[in-house]
Amino acid sequence: MDITQIKFEVPATLQERLALRESIREYVSEHKLVPPVSMDLLSDLTSQLIQKLQLKSGIKGWLMVEINNCVWKDTVASVPFNKRILLLPKCLSNTKSCQAEVDDLGLLCNMCSQCNIPDLQTRAEQLGMMSLVAEGFTSVVGLVESGVVDAVIGVSCLDSLEKAFPLLINNAVPGLAIPLNGDGCKNTSVDESYVYQMLEMKSESDANFLDYDFLKTKIKTWFEKEQLNSILSSHTDLTSNIVRHWMGGDGKRWRPYLLAATYMAVAGKNELPEKVHQAAVAIECFHKASLVHDDIQDGDLLRYDKETVNATYGVPIAINVGDMYLGEGYRLLAMCEQSNLVRVASDAHIALCKGQGLEFEWCNSPQSLNMDEVLDIFRHKTVPAFEVSLLIGAMCSGADEATLQILSNYSNALGIAYQLKDDIADFDTDEFLSLRPSVILAAICEANSDKSFIKKLLHTDDLKQFLRSGNNEQKLNSAIKRVESMVDKYHREALLVLNDISNIELKRLLFRVTGRILK
Repeated sequence: MDITQIKFEVPATLQERLALRESIREYVSEHKLVPPVSMDLLSDLTSQLIQKLQLKSGIKGWLMVEINNCVWKDTVASVPFNKRILLLPKCLSNTKSCQAEVDDLGLLCNMCSQCNIPDLQTRAEQLGMMSLVAEGFTSVVGLVESGVVDAVIGVSCLDSLEKAFPLLINNAVPGLAIPLNGDGCKNTSVDESYVYQMLEMKSESDANFLDYDFLKTKIKTWFEKEQLNSILSSHTDLTSNIVRHWMGGDGKRWRPYLLAATYMAVAGKNELPEKVHQAAVAIECFHKASLVHDDIQDGDLLRYDKETVNATYGVPIAINVGDMYLGEGYRLLAMCEQSNLVRVASDAHIALCKGQGLEFEWCNSPQSLNMDEVLDIFRHKTVPAFEVSLLIGAMCSGADEATLQILSNYSNALGIAYQLKDDIADFDTDEFLSLRPSVILAAICEANSDKSFIKKLLHTDDLKQFLRSGNNEQKLNSAIKRVESMVDKYHREALLVLNDISNIELKRLLFRVTGRILK
């Protein structure tokens, strides 16, 4: 959903705006919406409301913002005042008489009472809220992610909303965006009573957002030398030493993070039991095993500018190291005393091997590809990497079958979207690209019936050089364009699946995960 395609017009009178906000409240209640809500779903719901109330299409953007406000309203009301921030635009000031200074953070109001900024800031501070006079929501997303604030109440001009609103949506920020009542960047106005109403909302119970920064720090300690020595086998042979050493090397650890974060979101707890620690390290063991074996199979001597295990110790020892990672992973899962965890991991392991086998089979005898064949490989090779982390994290918290099915469906869409983007990224650099099944290759094969061209394509020694030469570059660009549209399709599908989740914290987590992974 591209919000830049939507006009931002505001209903002309306060009476119209009040009536529409009441209609929106009834509409959201009727649909039982749980935040966060994707841009696509917001757009669809707004179009339905426009049709239902026979409204002008020009106010679609305003309605989308107000529907999103209504969806988040109860959550924001549950956030303690000292964990909220009020964001006001500089254009609310009286430009003729305003003498306030502006620094890197925004406007420093001197409380001259020539506009309504001082009154709004004073009320926010009386409630215990932070306040900031600056343009757009970009500056506060970092505050939300770092845990300084948990919710944003922002007044914004319509132009800024075009840029800021998707930022709030995609980052699953609990927030209310209150549009100004007109265009222009000077001496604008807002429905003040509505802003005060949003500021002063307070529910009987406080929200309990989880501390994912704590989680990142915790996971980092799990892979330090002392912790690894305590959880992995303590043998002193060469293979065991290599396993522990490579396990403690550089890495994003996003698989353990996904597992532990999913546990926290489903369980609603910041505490992590030992079985989550064991399962998270097990997942990283499986990941390391796949990397070691991949490097052997592909004959790679470098990974992330460092020597691979096979380059350092030779292929026989590297095979043994990969096998030991698998053994350690299953041993740790068995210690969790949940047999279903082992089943999920083994299913993922088998799927990965099947996907790798399909890829080898094609590479041994390259032939014209179709998109379904490549996506089938993705479902075996890439999807399980996401699915196993999410499922095991949820199962450790006792999630029901419905939640597990949603996570499985989400993983399928996310994994495919991720691999689609990865295939596109292969053509962003000048690095050598070996011939393998990819969606770019499939798109080119499906779009070209010239058998001689396909034969040359499938037997070239330098794929990038071949596709970037002459008329072939147009074929490459068309294929990339098609795959980019597929990324959008599966991205939307991943978010659509999340509409069935009633757990707000889990839904927020997966919205952010989707944004990070497909950034």
